[in-house]
Amino acid sequence: MILHTTGVEYLGDYQLYLNFNNGEAGVVDLTQRIQSGVFTALRDPALFATAYQHPVAGTVAWQGGLDLAPEYLLELMQQQQRRAA
Repeated sequence: MILHTTGVEYLGDYQLYLNFNNGEAGVVDLTQRIQSGVFTALRDPALFATAYQHPVAGTVAWQGGLDLAPEYLLELMQQQQRRAA
């Protein structure tokens, strides 16, 4: 099975609630990810809030063409859940 997101909800404070096609779901905090590289543009709260489910790529995307791999998002979400437990 090729992993992809099936739903994206912006929660505020650089956090998204994600659903994946493998049945997993949860909150991912992208605060650290947007501190370098091309993703620094997402520090703008208005731009970050444009997060949406890309209908073709099957992952989270933002206006301007930025997106993150679903595998990365799932791993980050799982790491954050383990730390919170």
